[in-house]
Amino acid sequence: MAELTGTFSRADVVYVARLARLDLEPDEVDRYAAQLASILDHVAAVTGLDTTDVPATAHPLELANVARPDTPGPTLDRDEVLAQAPRVEDGRFRVPPILGEAP
Repeated sequence: MAELTGTFSRADVVYVARLARLDLEPDEVDRYAAQLASILDHVAAVTGLDTTDVPATAHPLELANVARPDTPGPTLDRDEVLAQAPRVEDGRFRVPPILGEAP
């Protein structure tokens, strides 16, 4: 296979395409060889950066748990809410089924 930098040969592209079970046209092989070489050059550039003073992170922004305590509070009156619903059945909203036969 190709080195981390430099060119990505046609044979490398054909080999990887065969592993992925892809049937590439000849012009696609040349295009992908150039694209893969560009990707490998970028990876080599990033790999060469000095990151000794950079702390490991899982996310670029500081995250905090934003969940609030689960404490009961005032709620809407059930009968008042159901009185405004278009259809009610057994003290609950009546909604059309989403699976199965249509009404």
